Amino acid sequence: MKYLIALILGLVTGVILFAAGLIYNPLNTDRGLSPLSVTDAEIIALSFDRGAAENIILTNNGESQVQPHPEKVLQLWEAPIRKTSAMATVMRDARGQTAGIGIKFSSQSEQTRLLEGKALVDSVWYVYLPGRGSLFVQQTENYWPLLTAVAFPAYRSAADKWKGTWTGDVTAGPGALGTAAVTGGSGILEGVSTIGVESLTVRAYSVDDGLVAAEGRLLIEVPGADDATQ
Repeated sequence: MKYLIALILGLVTGVILFAAGLIYNPLNTDRGLSPLSVTDAEIIALSFDRGAAENIILTNNGESQVQPHPEKVLQLWEAPIRKTSAMATVMRDARGQTAGIGIKFSSQSEQTRLLEGKALVDSVWYVYLPGRGSLFVQQTENYWPLLTAVAFPAYRSAADKWKGTWTGDVTAGPGALGTAAVTGGSGILEGVSTIGVESLTVRAYSVDDGLVAAEGRLLIEVPGADDATQ
């Protein structure tokens, strides 16, 4: 019996040490300051709600942590798109005024490597800004910092919830500096080729519902801003 107890304790200890090493691996650190935080170019700053109920529409396979909104929206349960989510949301400018609309499609990435601190999602944005034009944003996002700082503490909490303030960039590529690829589609932005970064601020998270109080932010660098801002 004592050998069985020792074996069980050893297994439990091993699992705990593995989980701790995975979560607190010093090699899996945030890359630091976003390149758009120090640029001298004009920046288009757009914010949007990340809570499902705050979006115009949000849908997925219906079995994900975040439930589709509104309730009767069609779900993406077909095999080719089961790991994809889609949302349409209102984009606001730096003054909190409505600036346009954003449509985002996201899919789990096959390049995810949790042991390397990579919880990756491939996503694309179509953003329409009346009076300026439209933008296409293509990026890879890494949610590992969010998992370690917010989601895992929520799972450890007796209330299955987390409250606080966490802010970080989620864009991790394809740009060499961890930036998204942005292309102007129409209007005065047509033909623009530039970079962008999406970030996230979380104030409340639930194990059952995911992001409860959270705001996203999309920063787009505008080259040749003198013409684009008239």
